[in-house]
Amino acid sequence: MTVEKTLTHTTSNRTLSRLGLCATLLASLAFSPVAFAQDQSDAPPPKVSIAAAYTQEITEEAVFIGRAEATDNVDIIARVSGFLESRNVEEGSLVNEGDLLFTIEPDLYQATLDARKADLDRAEANLELAKVDLARKEELYRRDATPESERDIARANELVAEAEVKAANAAIQQAQLDLDYTQIHAPFSGRIGRISTSVGDVVGPNTEPLVNLISEAPIYVNFSLNEKQFTSVLQTVGETASTLAESNKSPVVRLTLPNGTELEETGKIVFVDNRIDPLTGAITLRAEFANDKRLIVDGAFLNVHIEALEPTLEVLIPQAALQRDQRGEFVLVVNDKQMVEQRYITTGDTVGSAVIVKEGLREGESVIVEGLQRVRPGVAVDAVVASEQPGE
Repeated sequence: MTVEKTLTHTTSNRTLSRLGLCATLLASLAFSPVAFAQDQSDAPPPKVSIAAAYTQEITEEAVFIGRAEATDNVDIIARVSGFLESRNVEEGSLVNEGDLLFTIEPDLYQATLDARKADLDRAEANLELAKVDLARKEELYRRDATPESERDIARANELVAEAEVKAANAAIQQAQLDLDYTQIHAPFSGRIGRISTSVGDVVGPNTEPLVNLISEAPIYVNFSLNEKQFTSVLQTVGETASTLAESNKSPVVRLTLPNGTELEETGKIVFVDNRIDPLTGAITLRAEFANDKRLIVDGAFLNVHIEALEPTLEVLIPQAALQRDQRGEFVLVVNDKQMVEQRYITTGDTVGSAVIVKEGLREGESVIVEGLQRVRPGVAVDAVVASEQPGE
């Protein structure tokens, strides 16, 4: 009897345990993610802000590194030797063509000029005497009063005297040049640099330059194009390398200054080199700028912008819509059924707060710009137009 009661009690306990396990499984199923998702199936779609892809005429440009170069750049060197008597300009000042910059002690050269003038007076007197002697010998020879050789000697003496006069005149010109060289004038208008000598120094052709003078306005900017870029420019404008600088069809050239600001004035191409550098595969071009405000400094490195000759119609979207993963850049597009699609695109340059789309989107397609974190491809959304639409 005791054994039967024990077996009955054990069987009852097992039955109760199985019933408890089933209840637990049912409870867990009731609160599983699948069940939760089913409960949420009737929830409203997430709200997102969209913006339409739009088209705009864009004048694209290429950017190169250029270097400023003065149109005129010269080291002022003394052409005669002597003590530096005066310095008539300040370092870094602007000068005009013909302004007196330096004076070398002129006394020695003035004395030499005076001596050469005296030599001319003596040569002219000798010539006059030779002419008189020749005239007398000619008369005597006509009367058979002197031999022919005497007349010939007199004629030769006259020729020698004439040569001495010419030599004296040449010596005067040389002495005058040397005297003039004691005053050093600006060969062109520009700005001088640091003066390397002081009054009292001995200067001359073999000493260091007195100062450097450059012309700041206009000014050149040299830059290079590779073979492909240069050929494209020539094909677009229908010009040759030799006529590009003379053509009115040459591209507009703009500059970005070293501090990042854009120069207001534009430049024009005035020179194209005659060969492509075999080491770099590039050809050198030169643009000229008026440089009225003297913002371009000789030797400065600048960004040179070459604008396309004709604008092109491009598709643009806000940069806020752009995302990136391992495959590349993409956007989330809301289609006509208010469903989200993932679209990989190829982008170009940025234009303000927008970016150019080269491939992957058409004008009018809507991209999500706000609420990206709340959606994924394949889900429905409640799309509203963003408050600020680009391109308007």
